[in-house]
Formats: sequence, C-alpha cells, structure tokens
Amino acid sequence: MNTINWVEWIGYIASTLILISLLMTSIVKLRLINLVGALIFAIYGFLIGAIPVAIANIAIIIINIYYLTKLYAPGSTTEFFKVLAIDNNSPYFKYFLDFYETDILSYFPNHSMQFTHDMIGFYVLRDLVPAGIFIGSRYDENTLLVELDFAIPEYRDLKIGKYLYEEHANYFLDLGYTRLISHVASEKHTSYLHKMGFMQSTEGDETIFVKHLL
Repeated sequence: MNTINWVEWIGYIASTLILISLLMTSIVKLRLINLVGALIFAIYGFLIGAIPVAIANIAIIIINIYYLTKLYAPGSTTEFFKVLAIDNNSPYFKYFLDFYETDILSYFPNHSMQFTHDMIGFYVLRDLVPAGIFIGSRYDENTLLVELDFAIPEYRDLKIGKYLYEEHANYFLDLGYTRLISHVASEKHTSYLHKMGFMQSTEGDETIFVKHLL
C-alpha cells in the first residue's frame, strides 16, 4: 500500500471519529471523541498540504480541551445540586422509569422498577434538571443497599455520583447509615462503583461492593 493510501485512511478515520462523536448523548464522550478526531484530522490536513483544514481542526482541539477542562477542573464551573424526594404516587416518577427503562436495565438488569414506602428514594437535580435517580433499601442497622443509582445519558460525567457519595454523604449518615453496599449489576456498573470509591468484597457466597462513609 503506498503513501497516498495511508494518508487517505487517516482522513477516513478522522471523519468517522467526528461523525461518531456527534452521535454521543454524553457531553464528555462527545468532547473526547471529537478531540481525537480533530487531532487526526489536523495531522491529515498537514499531510495533504491543506493548511486551512489543519488550522481549523487545531482550533477545534483547543475548544474541546477548554470545555473538558471546565468539566473536570475543581471549582471551574458552578452547578447547583439538590436532592428531591420521590413521590411514589407521582405520575412523573412512573414516566421517568418507563422512559429510561431500557437504559436502566442495561446497568441494573435485575432491578424490579419498583419503589416501596420502606425505601429511600430521591431525584438528583442538577441545575434544577432531574438528572439522576437514587433508590436504596435498608440492609441492616447501619447499611443501606443501593438498589438504583442512575444518571440520564446527558449527565454521565460522574459529577452526580461524586455529589451523592462525597459532598452529600451526610445525607446517609443522618439517616444512621455508615456503610453503603451494591450488588454487581453489570460490567459498566462495576466500573462506576470503583470510580465512586466502592471496594469489592464478599458476603457469604455473594460478591458485593462496599463503601464506608466513616
């Protein structure tokens, strides 16, 4: 295969990555994939002597880095987080679960999609948008079992989880829970639990993930 064919393939790869990035519902994934695509496209521009193409993609790289920095740098953006208790009789609650059922079950395949009066449940509002939902049940005197911890696709940048398990941990402590546990629901969920500080453990013959709040 000669040089020109390799150059063409670089252009195809860059174009494909940029197209894929536009299909992402997660802002973080969109920015990251678009960043890689723009980087490859800039290289492609230099290789074929299309300097304006290279410069335009360098600008896109800078823009993506800027917004990714804003997303991840501590204190770089101010967002409003708040929890709002679930009303089991609310039509919105049923609509929320119905709308995201397929997505929820991809992370929590064994979830019953039920919420009973003895459970803890709330929405996580992010700038007043119901961006996530949490449901837990009493496991023992000091332990809360995480039944559902779900963020809608547009807000899967881990900020909701960090708010719940770090900044808002006193919510659980005030209810008397010093330990949170979660069953292994899926590979994607396992990765998330590790990032939230849960540690893999065993209880009887069962593998669980545990997070100590104290």
